[in-house]
Amino acid sequence: MAKRMCLILTILFLSSCNELQQVVNQLPQGTVLSNEEIANGLKAALDKGVDQQVSKLAQTDGFFKNELVKILLPEELRKVDKTLRDIGLDNLADEGLRVLNRAAEDAVGEATPIFINAIKEITFTDAKSILLGDDKAATTYLINRTETELYNKFNPVIKSSFEKVGADKIWNSLINRYNAIPLTNDVNPDLTDYVTTKALDGVYTMIALEEKEIRTKVSSRTTDILRRVFAMQD
Repeated sequence: MAKRMCLILTILFLSSCNELQQVVNQLPQGTVLSNEEIANGLKAALDKGVDQQVSKLAQTDGFFKNELVKILLPEELRKVDKTLRDIGLDNLADEGLRVLNRAAEDAVGEATPIFINAIKEITFTDAKSILLGDDKAATTYLINRTETELYNKFNPVIKSSFEKVGADKIWNSLINRYNAIPLTNDVNPDLTDYVTTKALDGVYTMIALEEKEIRTKVSSRTTDILRRVFAMQD
């Protein structure tokens, strides 16, 4: 048993060495990157994602006119939207959706400082795992580090935005009446929670988009540190 265990450990060790050697072999000839440079490269990539994508979401129509992240009604209530449009009340239907998306746009301004703090905390171990991970590894890191804090920041901002126009009372009444109809699937009556969750989904969707661009397109690596570090995973 002891010999077998030693053999297994030896195989695992050699496999790890082989994987690391493959990474080294992928570097351009003569390239030497320190642990700090690798970590800084990943931080630069995430900074770029936040700057390029999250800031856009905080602008007017950042959600409403972006089909990737536009917040729609809960699926069970979309027939309400369809009915309004079928009878020519497109403007009213659009206004209902605009209220949801404006609330998300208001909230996203709270995201940047939280992302910056999470990015600053990236260690070399984190960076190595992210670099050799899948196309969303950096985004997944941010989700794990920021989701709860962002929810707690977004929620009161969205709630306040709804209260300004009375949307919270209107939608809560509508949803509670819908849920009382027999044989229907219940919809979350907390519109603030629904939009907060969708706003978070939108933020991470756009960061993932920027991450994929940097990983797959050399032209998206706009600084020397991005080009040097991401050459390791090409």
